[in-house]
Amino acid sequence: MRRILVFAVLASALSLPTSAVAQSKNKLVGTWKLVSVVSKTDQGNVNKTVYGEHPKGLITYGADSRMMVIVTEDGRKPLSINDRVAAPIEERAQAFSTMTAYAGTYTFSGDKVVHHVEVASIPNWVGSDQSRTVKIQGDRLSIATPPLSRGGTMQTFELTWERVKPSGKASKPAG
Repeated sequence: MRRILVFAVLASALSLPTSAVAQSKNKLVGTWKLVSVVSKTDQGNVNKTVYGEHPKGLITYGADSRMMVIVTEDGRKPLSINDRVAAPIEERAQAFSTMTAYAGTYTFSGDKVVHHVEVASIPNWVGSDQSRTVKIQGDRLSIATPPLSRGGTMQTFELTWERVKPSGKASKPAG
């Protein structure tokens, strides 16, 4: 009898981490809208408008462990012509340098999420793992990067996101 009790206690204790991870992941699942981006250099300089006053972005984490993100800086100018290949090279360079997008799978454990990049606006990221520190407080998500080079300066970035509420409207079928 005592062995059965010990086994039952052990079995339920071993199942706790799995359910805790599932609950944590469930908190991450959904679509989040970018609120702000703050950068910090290794010299301690803080820039609260590194992506402008009103950067835009969405990040989505699926229950199927897939994710996608797009972030654009505030004040992006449209190309002078509606052809991303024929537009002047300076305009294309500006458009490229003011946005980041990537997608792939993710793993989430504790306060870390790792994005396993399959496709990206920055070709060098394809096939890489992008590790981030995560904090979830209610409908706010904070994602912090390790030091990254931006404009030749090593910086960490903290992106604050707000959960997107379902609109309640059914989408119209294409066609």
